[in-house]
Amino acid sequence: MSAQRALDLAYRYLGRRDRTVVEMRRHLEGKRVEPDLIDEAVAELLERGYLDDARYARRFAEDRRTLDSWGTDRIEQRLIAVGVDRADIAAALAAQPAEDELQAAIALLQRKLREPPTDDRGREKALGLLVRKGYELEVAYDAVRAFERTGA
Repeated sequence: MSAQRALDLAYRYLGRRDRTVVEMRRHLEGKRVEPDLIDEAVAELLERGYLDDARYARRFAEDRRTLDSWGTDRIEQRLIAVGVDRADIAAALAAQPAEDELQAAIALLQRKLREPPTDDRGREKALGLLVRKGYELEVAYDAVRAFERTGA
């Protein structure tokens, strides 16, 4: 296989969405590209700015918060799974103030539950919803309490 063929495979893979360096390496390995050609292709993609894990982490975090109402923990776990460096993850997550995450959690409760919980069972249901979405337990507790205070 040629270096150009490896790059063609890489560009086609990037055509669907942004990828991390680890995802690209795994993809090219799955296509049976030789290791030295993978290194060349990844180096060129990095040099041209087509692969950028920090940018990927920022966009992913923003999209998952906005589109799917994910919390910090869930975003972090998914970024780790696709091979993003912990420093890039920390920078992406630090871009959102804690107050914004609390407001997002409250908005999620308002959308999903319509009315604040009135008993312990309702509070547990609301808390479980937020934890499954990846909100830290402390943020989830604060959001449930704030949602109860709003009265809807």
